[in-house]
Amino acid sequence: MDKNNTREAAEKRIEELKGYYRHILIFVVVNGLLYLLQTGVLNSLLPEAFPKESYYYEWITANILFWALILVVHTLIVFRHKFTFFKKWEKRQIQKYMDEDRSKMDRYK
Repeated sequence: MDKNNTREAAEKRIEELKGYYRHILIFVVVNGLLYLLQTGVLNSLLPEAFPKESYYYEWITANILFWALILVVHTLIVFRHKFTFFKKWEKRQIQKYMDEDRSKMDRYK
């Protein structure tokens, strides 16, 4: 890999990380505010016409859970190179089957 490709790969990785951290920040801020709204902490700051009954905000818990699931998927994508278990498992399985084939061939020699 030449120097330009290495730099481009590093820049792409930095952009992925920036996007991921931005996603976490937005998740925390938006869902934090929604949670405060749901628990009634923000009721004193809301206009009079704004509904304050808790049943208006039952959807917030589902929203937080669904968004958290999306954030987990984003984490797995961004840090995919850190999860080497699958690659190691695949190499072990390939080696295992190659060894089995080799032992079968050796029996018939």
